[in-house]
Amino acid sequence: MHHFSDINWLAVAVAVVSTFVIGSLWYGPLFQKPWMQATGMTKEKGAQANMLLTFGGTAVLNLLVAIAIAMLIGPHAGWHAGLHTGLFSALFFVATSLGVIYLFEQQSFKLWLINTGYQVVIFAVMGAIIGAWR
Repeated sequence: MHHFSDINWLAVAVAVVSTFVIGSLWYGPLFQKPWMQATGMTKEKGAQANMLLTFGGTAVLNLLVAIAIAMLIGPHAGWHAGLHTGLFSALFFVATSLGVIYLFEQQSFKLWLINTGYQVVIFAVMGAIIGAWR
């Protein structure tokens, strides 16, 4: 593992912004209807959310993920190693952890695929961005 001084903070910031771009597509035109159906979410319920908390919290949590990925891959890894680190982390830590939670909560496999797919994609993209940006 590397240190905070090894982190390219601009790459981390761009990686975090990428999660919002991907999320707007993922939970918008790509999977909005099946996600809303699987969660029981409605546009009216979504409009009642505290947007500062939702988007601010999302930014902070994805920032922590981006920092962790940056520390795992180091400053000289390259996009390929970053991509693999992101994929490995998402598939073997996030997907499995969410899987356990979804099993106990008796959530649908479809919802697990939608949410886990998003996490796998953003971790891979964040890793590739951070790895490529020297």
